[in-house]
Amino acid sequence: MRSTLVSQFGDPRQVIALVDVEQPAPAAGEVEVALSLAAINPSDLIPVTGAYSARTTLPFVPGFEGFGIVTRTGSGVSSLKPGDRVIPIGASGLWQQNLLRPAEWCFALPDDIGDTDAATCYVNPLTALQLIEALRKHFGSLERRRIGVTAAGSAIGGMLMKLLAGEGVDAIGIVRSERSAERLAREVPGQVVIGDERHPPQLRLDAIIDAVGAPFAGDLIRHTLEPGGAFVQYGALSGVPVPQTAIQARPDCRFSFLWLRTWVHSAGRPAIEAAFAKSFDGLRSGLFSSRIAAIYPLSQLDAALAHQVDPGRDGKLLLDPRC
Repeated sequence: MRSTLVSQFGDPRQVIALVDVEQPAPAAGEVEVALSLAAINPSDLIPVTGAYSARTTLPFVPGFEGFGIVTRTGSGVSSLKPGDRVIPIGASGLWQQNLLRPAEWCFALPDDIGDTDAATCYVNPLTALQLIEALRKHFGSLERRRIGVTAAGSAIGGMLMKLLAGEGVDAIGIVRSERSAERLAREVPGQVVIGDERHPPQLRLDAIIDAVGAPFAGDLIRHTLEPGGAFVQYGALSGVPVPQTAIQARPDCRFSFLWLRTWVHSAGRPAIEAAFAKSFDGLRSGLFSSRIAAIYPLSQLDAALAHQVDPGRDGKLLLDPRC
């Protein structure tokens, strides 16, 4: 079968190889999943660079998000059968034609969830839901709070703006370009502002949900966060951490980092099933739908990775492992 493989850390466009490998039969408790579509997310590519080398074992197959069809089951599996649509989670490995995964890490996919929604129902929706829950734990009610969202023009940024509006929040989306600001203002409720490291936005915020990091996040912490506020980070698209000096300068605020993988491996299956149920409801309503820029055959991975880093890309990219 066709697969991808990372044998050394580096630029994803240089170190992710297309390979042909043998597919063993599922062992006891496992299922074989023929993958239909897989997403390309920053969380797929960052480990490839070696950013998490201390907890990433080489070699590995990238890809954390997607869905497929159960084709074979190992002994002792009674919860799934061939033909079932499932979302396999719990580890990377979805950038290949077939995947072996313990049945306990495969979650049923409702028939009314379309293919592109199915391929994007995990990482962004469940992260967004957990970010909102983290703020609820800090503040109790979020109503009338002023909360800023960095990288608000991203797929998850738009989801967060909508979720916050539903909580009665005065949501402020922070983007880097006029183009992103105009599009976001058309698509989501709330205020949209433009800001970068040279021109930090002039705001007063009760909380910040950050996906950027870098000195830009440090400026937001120092100059926009109200006393008793919260800063929740779930990514570092800049590749640069939040300056520790900025965090140390605000002992009156709470700082936390949400890594979806940590939550998934500690929450337990009932909590994950409940989160997926909310994701499916959000997909049905359009709340969690993602704009899809293109679908590439896995055999054209190079073109997909080049498109991923294109600053003009408008939407998520998907891979079709079947071709």
